Amino acid sequence: MARLPDAVEQVLTLHAPFIHAAVGALRDRSRLPELMATLAEAERQGWAGLARALRAVADGRRDESIKLGLDEEDRIVVDAVLRGIDNPATLPPLDRKPDAAAAAPGLAALIDASARGDAQALAALAAMSEQMVRAGGDMARLGGIMRRLVNGERDADALARGMGPLGRQLLTSILDELGRSSLH
Repeated sequence: MARLPDAVEQVLTLHAPFIHAAVGALRDRSRLPELMATLAEAERQGWAGLARALRAVADGRRDESIKLGLDEEDRIVVDAVLRGIDNPATLPPLDRKPDAAAAAPGLAALIDASARGDAQALAALAAMSEQMVRAGGDMARLGGIMRRLVNGERDADALARGMGPLGRQLLTSILDELGRSSLH
């Protein structure tokens, strides 16, 4: 299989259990009520677009229009579910853990592009920030400082205020990446 971009791999790793459960229920229709309950909960947690798209898949739709209005993360999940229905061998491994350090280059690239006026990058970063805030903890704090990073703030102590060690580590990795990109 071709090597997927790191951001896609991160999304697939993070959502692997959900993707497996969705594909399992879509291949074994007796498990569909369980999937519908999961989608109702996902909708309550702010994942309405993803829930809508997967309900459409459960209803037999496979056209690209089911992905209209989805953010990049949701599209990656829907694509993985569709591939998994056709070929379960394409499902992401369940034993892989997300690597926070691998997120830093992608986030830094989005921050840098947003700061340079890239509207698409800014929209993607805003969507990611919103999801991070919903996740709580250090992710919420990191999501809450994205605008400050886009605006050029680089004081690690001020930005990391209230974060735990893992949040600080990710922030430091992002700042290091931003420092590297500003030299080029």
